[in-house]
Amino acid sequence: MAELLERLNAVNDVPVVSVLDERFRTFGNVLSGFDFSPLTKFLRRATAIPENGNIYVPSVPEMEQLPFAAAIETTLYGGMPIQIGYCNGRNTTYNGFEYHKGSELNIAATDCMLVLGHTWQIEQNTFTVGNETVFFVPKGTAIELFQTTLHLSPCRVCDEGFKVVVVLPRGTNTPLKTQPATREGEARLLLQTNKWVLSHPEREPLMKQGAWPGLVGENKELHY
Repeated sequence: MAELLERLNAVNDVPVVSVLDERFRTFGNVLSGFDFSPLTKFLRRATAIPENGNIYVPSVPEMEQLPFAAAIETTLYGGMPIQIGYCNGRNTTYNGFEYHKGSELNIAATDCMLVLGHTWQIEQNTFTVGNETVFFVPKGTAIELFQTTLHLSPCRVCDEGFKVVVVLPRGTNTPLKTQPATREGEARLLLQTNKWVLSHPEREPLMKQGAWPGLVGENKELHY
């Protein structure tokens, strides 16, 4: 891990910090004492990395029916209904940020990077590039991202791409059933159920969905 982290820092013009570092503590927790291997094994065995871009599936019944899934719901979410899905891909750019009302669990089936910020860094519905922190997530690591943590797709650290298990409160990242009464303030950022988004204006897939162009500055690319 140390060698890969050193290489990532050598080829990028922003620091890349391990999630095992103390600097991750305001963004989330590294989870221990749980065996997440049934989920990562399923991901490696039964899912593919697309040739281009990313694929995100919010809910996979086969993953949610694994015996260990119930322990995640009862222990880590206090009995709240959850969904278990995944994000696989080849992303290398920031593209934007999202946040949810409730923690998100990421379980890395492969090494990857995450670009993170804090919701309190949002000013007038914008976040300025340069205030983010880039973290390296080693394969097999499980993390909790606090609901105040801005994040989006992982970024790859090798040609093959990445695979990450994503756990969220049930219904998150699904189409809105009811539109907000007003599109003022934070409501401008609401794109899907429990999903508030600040997109970089150059991120066409998000902009075409109606995302708010709230990431200001260069849409930086991370190298590996």
